[in-house]
Amino acid sequence: MRLTAPFVIAGLAVVAAPAVAQDNEPRVVVRDVVHTARAGAYQGRNNGPEQTERFSRKVKIGRDGRFTLSNISGDIVVTAGGGDEVSIDAIKRTRGDKGELGRVQILIDDRAGRVDVRTEHEQNRTDRNRGDHVSVDYTVTVPASVSVDVHSVSGAVKVTGVTADGDLSAASVSGNVRAKGLKARGLDLGSVSGDISVTDVTCERLGVKTVSGGVEYAGGIAKGGRYEINAHSGTVRLQLTNPAGFELTANSFSGSIRSELPLTIGGDAGRQRDSGSRGRRDSMNNHAMRATFGDGSATLVVRTFSGDIIITKR
Repeated sequence: MRLTAPFVIAGLAVVAAPAVAQDNEPRVVVRDVVHTARAGAYQGRNNGPEQTERFSRKVKIGRDGRFTLSNISGDIVVTAGGGDEVSIDAIKRTRGDKGELGRVQILIDDRAGRVDVRTEHEQNRTDRNRGDHVSVDYTVTVPASVSVDVHSVSGAVKVTGVTADGDLSAASVSGNVRAKGLKARGLDLGSVSGDISVTDVTCERLGVKTVSGGVEYAGGIAKGGRYEINAHSGTVRLQLTNPAGFELTANSFSGSIRSELPLTIGGDAGRQRDSGSRGRRDSMNNHAMRATFGDGSATLVVRTFSGDIIITKR
């Protein structure tokens, strides 16, 4: 399974789109695109009791099919399963008038080898100034090899237990992004106003970008892999599982850089690697650093503007 995603906010690219896959190569796209003309209609809810309406459907898609989901407000959870069906469960919610639920439709277009789902609000078709207070939460299970393309404007994104031969990407504008128990060649994650958490993940390439949230990564560092994390106003914590080695480039404008791992300051793997206490002292409270750990085979780039960078051994 290949998972990729462009992530764009009002013209600002937060997660760059990976290269376009070949037509016959499955991929999964999880992305968030802000529709600025309509976003205000979904901010806030009334103070009445919550009204809900449930939706559930299973559609045969085949093991090599393509699934897409377009949502505006609400959380999305995607997991990999077996079989040749996609299972779609959704809950529409509002604290406004219950009639609002009927003005939000979940539309499914299924063709041979393809299932497209979209959330359509009535004002999108008629009066754009007539808003509603409806959000739709999706829980989707797809065959592991199906291509998936998922869009949401406002809500958290969670991907769990997916094993992919290619790349995986997940992004949210105003929610947290969590990835757990994943195996993929590449992993791209992004958020504007949420935290990013990555746990028990195996990947050869990692790209993480967040504007106003922290980043936590707990996983391995593959030999020869590349891992790049960019945060603006959050702390970056890396808990590394038995890393063979990496070359570190770290920058923090107003925070400190700390490592429990013995680093060779200067980033030259050919120098003496026994940095001992000196390496740890040099790594404390620096705002910029180039260093090497172990064999230096992987590349680790970490940048944050107003947070700390902390590296530990898991």
